[in-house]
Amino acid sequence: MRHTLPLAPQFYVTAPQECPYLDGRMERKLFTALQGEHAETLNDTLSKQGFRRSQNVLYRPSCAECSACLSARIRVADFKPTKSQRRTAKRNAILERRARAPWASEDQYELFRRYLDNRHAEGGMADMDVFEFAAMIEETPIKSRVIEYAERGPDQHPGDDANGPLRAVCLTDVLEDGLSMVYSFYDPEWHRKSLGTYMILDHINIAREAGLPYVYLGYWVPGSPKMDYKATFSSIEIYRDNHWTPLITDEDYSAELHPLSTDPIAEQVASITLPDTASKSHREA
Repeated sequence: MRHTLPLAPQFYVTAPQECPYLDGRMERKLFTALQGEHAETLNDTLSKQGFRRSQNVLYRPSCAECSACLSARIRVADFKPTKSQRRTAKRNAILERRARAPWASEDQYELFRRYLDNRHAEGGMADMDVFEFAAMIEETPIKSRVIEYAERGPDQHPGDDANGPLRAVCLTDVLEDGLSMVYSFYDPEWHRKSLGTYMILDHINIAREAGLPYVYLGYWVPGSPKMDYKATFSSIEIYRDNHWTPLITDEDYSAELHPLSTDPIAEQVASITLPDTASKSHREA
């Protein structure tokens, strides 16, 4: 007899830890397991409500004194690149995209280590070894792809399978309504080429070609300089007050940094819509 896990998940809460985006603040996450035959349905449903995937877990910030982390996505049909973004695309025209199954390689890990050591040496992922990296790439219960960007050799032409060095990588989930950029990294020696921006631009192209309406970027955090680049893309939407709304760049979002007046855990769980009508619960992790 085949046994399946229930569609309605249980939600858990992490213990407080230092916020990686805003100095002097603590973060907590609301999370649930992503597993079983309904994993894709659950991932699609919760991604539309501001959740993100990390391996076989879906999570969303749920901090007691802050609600600054706002899930962001790009409306593909309305996107128009800026002059700077068009220059970025032109600078990286030497790269060829190749989509692969979610399987880690030595080239990917070597690039990942150089990226972390140069850009995030003090970050929470700085000590990841090759096995943890492989788990990040390969432990996915849904449709995922590794999008690699390699440099064409001097004797190659656009469209050829590039035989030059690997310059950038993005772990990407394919949702029913878009692409979710789970994690990306790139050659730190190419930082002037704005490879992070280039990968987003290319994912917009991929989504447009596939007829998908959105590209999910993760969290935009007002007040965090490392997240400012996301606000430079046109047609950005943020998940705020339980619905998607256009990001207005000159609006004051400082209220998101203020302490919440209600219990964020109970409030968030109560606001979540699941694929069925089963009841929900949460626990401390």
